[in-house]
Amino acid sequence: MPELPEVQTTVNGLQKKVLGGTFIDVWTDWEKMVKRPARFKEFKKQLKGRSILRVWRRAKNVVFELLGGYSLLIHMKMTGHLLVGIWNLESGIWKSVEDGPLKEKINGYLHIIFFLDNGKMIALSDMRKFAKVELVKTEDLHKEFEGLGPEPLEKSFTFEKFQALFTRRRGKVKQVIMVPQFIAGIGNIYASEALWEAKIHPVKDISKLGRKELRVLYNAIRKVLALGVEFGGDSFSDYRDVDGNKGKFEGKKKVYQRTGQPCLRCITLIKRLKIGQRSSFYCPACQTLNPKF
Repeated sequence: MPELPEVQTTVNGLQKKVLGGTFIDVWTDWEKMVKRPARFKEFKKQLKGRSILRVWRRAKNVVFELLGGYSLLIHMKMTGHLLVGIWNLESGIWKSVEDGPLKEKINGYLHIIFFLDNGKMIALSDMRKFAKVELVKTEDLHKEFEGLGPEPLEKSFTFEKFQALFTRRRGKVKQVIMVPQFIAGIGNIYASEALWEAKIHPVKDISKLGRKELRVLYNAIRKVLALGVEFGGDSFSDYRDVDGNKGKFEGKKKVYQRTGQPCLRCITLIKRLKIGQRSSFYCPACQTLNPKF
């Protein structure tokens, strides 16, 4: 699933390519993706004629703020990614008119296409068809995001606020930092990378983390997320940017999916373990349960 860096990379690309554009039509072959309004015809009717004023991110949601007091929300879920280009329908298949990555198979699972007045199209490619699309009143956005945790890259997210999140809580640190109601936008990849960076074992109970460890973890989370954004996200799975290109964070990962390879800090072999049905990766030498802080 795209995490904060991948969604932010998508938003950055959309800001450059579609701001000011007006929706003139929308096509889908999978109406179930559109959750609100419940009927696709109504969704289409309410969307047409609305211009894009702003594109931003909240947690793993892409938000198109539109003229007339509405916002289009898209959550890409497991395998979805948004693309910007021009496609023609040929024998029932949408094909990119441009050569390059948009013609690659991974970018060809198009199930929703938004048509803009400037000739550009925004397409949602999603192999598993789990993505969610909603049109809601902008004034109600706070209700949509109610309960989500703070944004870890915002300047207002200070160490003091981070530390306060851990008060009177228990649980394995990796599982806790991946809960969207705790901190927004962190998934399996960046949780693993942050814990490696901080030299904290993924199953350590958060009640056992001292102030120094929390400070190191706070800095590590912000560092790896910022690095993820800088390098355009990770494309280990299906994610691609709006041009259809792979993210470049793959070559920057220190621990995720590196089982049996030498730790880049101490050469001990990286191990994998399951925590709550998810694979976790760590260095048994660097990330001990009782480190010397």
